[in-house]
Amino acid sequence: MLPRERVIQTIRHQNPDRVPVYAWVRANLEPQISERFGSVEAFEDHYEFDFAHLFGGPACYAEGAFDRFAGQPVTPRDLLDVPMADPDELEPYASISEAVAHHKDRRGRFVYVQTPGIFEANNGVFGIENHLMYLALYPEDLHRVYRRQAEWNRAFACNCLDIGVDMVHNSDDWGSQNALLFSPQTWWELIYPYHKITCDAVKARGAFVSLHCDGNFSSVIEGVLQLGYDVVHPWQESAGMNLSLYKDQYRDKITVMGGLDVQTTIGFGKTDFLRDEILRVLSMFRDGGLLYCTTHFIQDHCTIEELVFAYDLIHETVRAEG
Repeated sequence: MLPRERVIQTIRHQNPDRVPVYAWVRANLEPQISERFGSVEAFEDHYEFDFAHLFGGPACYAEGAFDRFAGQPVTPRDLLDVPMADPDELEPYASISEAVAHHKDRRGRFVYVQTPGIFEANNGVFGIENHLMYLALYPEDLHRVYRRQAEWNRAFACNCLDIGVDMVHNSDDWGSQNALLFSPQTWWELIYPYHKITCDAVKARGAFVSLHCDGNFSSVIEGVLQLGYDVVHPWQESAGMNLSLYKDQYRDKITVMGGLDVQTTIGFGKTDFLRDEILRVLSMFRDGGLLYCTTHFIQDHCTIEELVFAYDLIHETVRAEG
């Protein structure tokens, strides 16, 4: 079975020949990996990864768009006066095209591309503390901000689908360690409608759509399902989202990407615990339901020896169980 077929079967709630595998490693570990393997690409080939996370495309705003604020807070009404960049400018998508050719065309992998969400996309503009305050102070202005962001996101997503990506991955952190950063009511009123714009567009194209959300968002999981998300990343056990609960209640409705927790498990020198956690999670999903991956980028306190130990074990285990 080709890697891409294995991932698609998993997303469609079928039983692949084995658990598909990937890791977020480039951001913090590229020098160490390159010294050991020659490159991150060689590391991915060595462990026969089944899918790939792509980055690229235009930024939401042109460089220097906020210079006139001179470090002063930007309000939602201010932001509406700042033009967004053109999502249809082709040049910024070149790196995505190259990555699709490398991973999908030449290696048969499933490819997904990171795109902006709604809340997280505006944290850099407002600052997260101000943004949380604006949810209460300026909801009507935020409706306009979020609608404009959603229309931009839809264009970005459709351009990526034209290039050949298999899944649009909306990154939108809403969770703290125990609950949402804001109320579920706020989520339904201000976040849900604007995720729906991109989700509906992607589903209409016959492609998959996934959500990245750190922390605990269990109070709105039914809304995530209503939006039509096919995959959610990471279902963070270290934030109180239990994988056993997912398996019992949601596995036939959505697929989890994750299982290797970077907050508690890999990168801490606890080899026995790391081994036990890898085996625990993989054994739970030997019959499907999981795209095994790190819950986020592995941090730079992880040694190359520990990384190799983990992925040697993962590589061997998924093939033995498959």
